Amino acid sequence: MNKIFMYIAFIFMLSVGCAVQVSALPATPGRQHQGIDVSQWQGDIDFEQVAASGIRVVYIRSSLGGGFIDPYFEQNYQRAKAAGLKIGFYHYVTARTASQARYQAQFFVHVIQGKKFDCRLAMDFEDLTNLSAAEANKIGLAFIRAVEKTSGKKAVVYSNTYNAGAVFSGALTKYPLWAASYGVSQPSSAVNWSSWAGWQYTDQGRVPGISGYVDRDIFTDAMFLKSSGQVRPPSEPFPSTGVVEYQVSAGDTLWAIARKYRTSVEAIVKENGIADPGLIYPGQTLCITISDDTPHADSHTFYTVRAGDTLTGIAARFQTTVPRLVSLNHIADPDRIYTGERLQVPTAGGSGSRVYTVRPGDTLWGIAQRYGTSVSDLAQANNITDPGLIYPGEVLRIP
Repeated sequence: MNKIFMYIAFIFMLSVGCAVQVSALPATPGRQHQGIDVSQWQGDIDFEQVAASGIRVVYIRSSLGGGFIDPYFEQNYQRAKAAGLKIGFYHYVTARTASQARYQAQFFVHVIQGKKFDCRLAMDFEDLTNLSAAEANKIGLAFIRAVEKTSGKKAVVYSNTYNAGAVFSGALTKYPLWAASYGVSQPSSAVNWSSWAGWQYTDQGRVPGISGYVDRDIFTDAMFLKSSGQVRPPSEPFPSTGVVEYQVSAGDTLWAIARKYRTSVEAIVKENGIADPGLIYPGQTLCITISDDTPHADSHTFYTVRAGDTLTGIAARFQTTVPRLVSLNHIADPDRIYTGERLQVPTAGGSGSRVYTVRPGDTLWGIAQRYGTSVSDLAQANNITDPGLIYPGEVLRIP
């Protein structure tokens, strides 16, 4: 067959939609084990039934962001341990700067101190909204290095295969990959890793002892620590505040910039003396003050202090920490709060909503059908002006 004919044939195949085969990413050598990963979304779990069904490993979400502790963390840990399952912990990263990433890593290790576990500590960094690849890699690397330094234990990167190929690269690929890839017989090799240590193959698994869907996984021996143990007790991290200088690019809006840094348009306007929030210019430098424990946008509520309340008790009630309450409310003395005082408290990751990371081929209609909501509610919850435009890697709040 001559070269011209071969070229024409190839173009024809593409024009009629013939798929180009992508090779499979191999598993890291070693035994493979059936597993699940869980959080508050699974509710009460009968781990004895889970273990009897053949599941051997469970990864438990311990925490989110800079101050949220999963309300089922302690219960899931105690029950999984009693059922004899191998245990790992993961943290959902929301950092927008390397400083925030290091703070969240210290918070993660603080939450799991004293717990015995068998698997690498997992970084779940899906929320890449408005971050460049360089920013995402810098933040991810800062988090995972701080986790290993603070805990003395090895870590693993959890990522969908899209981000593992299009975003994460360089030094992050030196850590094992726990790949999320659904509806395929093997994860795609179109990633920046040479193998997978863990594979989350569905988010609609069914397992005895769990009501509703649960993520199902296959874990290789590479996910396990050489010896199980616990981290040494670290001090509770205390957040600091810094200023980010952001240079406006063509097409930027204050709303998008505020969303990126988990702040408000009003705060940026006030800090920079902007007369008209609709008028910002390419090349303009904005100063944005953020704290290490800045929560998700729209992720706080208010609590009125009652007689007998303490910051420790309020922190436990809202699954957060005393330092975070101190930072959010500019409290000079943590031992002195007053009846009737109104405190801002974080609710990121609370029971009112969950998050979903958009994958290639997703539509708002399909996501709405999956979670029993509507396109209009999704659009409103995520400030989406064009429901036909969503992007792989984008993180959506599910109302």
